[in-house]
Amino acid sequence: MSSRHVFRFAPSPNGLLHLGHAYSAILNFDLARRTGGRFLVRIEDIDLGRARPEFEQQIYEDLAWLGLQWEEPVLRQSTRFSVYEEALDRLRALDLVYPCYATRAEIRAAVAAKTGDWPSDPDGQPHYPGLWRDPPRTALLRRKAEDAPFALRLKIDAAMRTAGLDPGAAVAWQETDGQFTSEASARPADWGDVVIARKDIPTSYHLAVVVDDAAQGITDVVRGFDLKPATALHRLLQTLLGLPEPVYRHHRLILDDRGEKLSKSRDSETLSALRDSGMLPSDVRRRIDLPYEIMAPE
Repeated sequence: MSSRHVFRFAPSPNGLLHLGHAYSAILNFDLARRTGGRFLVRIEDIDLGRARPEFEQQIYEDLAWLGLQWEEPVLRQSTRFSVYEEALDRLRALDLVYPCYATRAEIRAAVAAKTGDWPSDPDGQPHYPGLWRDPPRTALLRRKAEDAPFALRLKIDAAMRTAGLDPGAAVAWQETDGQFTSEASARPADWGDVVIARKDIPTSYHLAVVVDDAAQGITDVVRGFDLKPATALHRLLQTLLGLPEPVYRHHRLILDDRGEKLSKSRDSETLSALRDSGMLPSDVRRRIDLPYEIMAPE
């Protein structure tokens, strides 16, 4: 691992940045500056159907307006599909992934037919009910012959055993609040047989983020608190793929007047709109209540 701290801000170009993005970007930039480290920008554009060049350009303009500087060239995930495919091949060689041909409607129907409480993942989605975990060979061959769309799912229990862990065990990581570093943990099994790739996109956020953090030498992953539960899954993938473990820092979320986190899907007020209204970068810092004295990691 690098002797210098390496931070990154990794937005998706499927909409305009808002104050929540500003908080994360500025925090990463300030931490890099205070530690004499590096600040990188990564464009997470694996969803080719939603990514737009104009949004990517606006990201750069917004970050520059905030006074942030980053290293070039910027890594764009859409150029790295072959790298993610190699990571998938390593998981296939361990017999840890399988294709699921079930539609969302079929999955919902199967879950609705279950009796009793059915578990949900940390994002609130019901666990996959295993429709294609061990399918009849004839059904599998038929779907392959039809060239049907599919999702690649991780056999979470087998993945845990391959990592030398009990399927229901918690996975630990190093979590810092800027002053103190301690051990945090969560259960990868809470995600069930999570999707890690699809037929048309050979990766998911979970797979791409651990592969790219390792490739870029990221030492400090500073991101929103809503992603903290996913860290257990990311640590599991890092172990399976032999990737280094960064230190994690999950910061508070910026909320709107209703107490909900800012979101592109809710049309939260954008940075470009705030800029057009006459707001200055210093006003942004005050509005998001970013501390001027940021404790640097050890």
